[in-house]
Amino acid sequence: MTASDTSSSPALVTAAILVIGDEILSGRTKDKNIGYIAEYLTNIGIELREVRIVPDVQEEIVSALNALRSRQTYVFTTGGIGPTHDDITADSVAAAFGVSIDHDPRAIAMLSERFPADQLNEARLRMARIPAGANLIANSVSKAPGFNIGNVYVMAGVPSIMQAMLDALAPTLKTGVKILSDTVRAGLREGDIGTALAEVAKAHPDVSIGSYPFFSDEGPDTNVVVRSRDAQKLAEAMAAVKTMLAAEQARLGV
Repeated sequence: MTASDTSSSPALVTAAILVIGDEILSGRTKDKNIGYIAEYLTNIGIELREVRIVPDVQEEIVSALNALRSRQTYVFTTGGIGPTHDDITADSVAAAFGVSIDHDPRAIAMLSERFPADQLNEARLRMARIPAGANLIANSVSKAPGFNIGNVYVMAGVPSIMQAMLDALAPTLKTGVKILSDTVRAGLREGDIGTALAEVAKAHPDVSIGSYPFFSDEGPDTNVVVRSRDAQKLAEAMAAVKTMLAAEQARLGV
């Protein structure tokens, strides 16, 4: 793949995802959140820069969280805010920010909308433990809230709940200029166009150009994707890519 550096683009808002859970690392649970969040953020003008997956170990969570939140505009975490002993995300986030954590009356009120008082046992009340100073993220599915502290947004790992939380918090986020993209099928293998494509990318440093090989009924092929926040620069780069592809097809007799 060939890509140019787009870090100088205007109105850049960046993000990272921190996925928390032994079950993801073991393969027992297949992550369905990363792709959803990535597409969601792209559509609202936030560029996903990093994704990390860490186990249910507080030191690992704190270390990753502090690294990510120092580099990106936002960090979104998924997993580890449930009722069981290994759901330690809230405690870890509190530790990362150096604040206390306790049962939050607002969170208890949300849980009470679903559970009668006699069912709000110790395990369920764990989901109401919120770091001091955090804002709550509404959960229209199961009522147990997520929360936001600093530039970190803590969400559930269950996809339907995470998606509801993301919808709830999205209007509060700062967004940048949306990334536009265009795709052309090369009709050639990635190795056939790699050198020429690098030259096109070099000539258009303000766009991102990537090549993605695939197999079809006709054999190996490549999609070339051009991405930019500037529609004119996108069109100019795509025109150059198409000119290059036509030249390479002619050279190879395709």
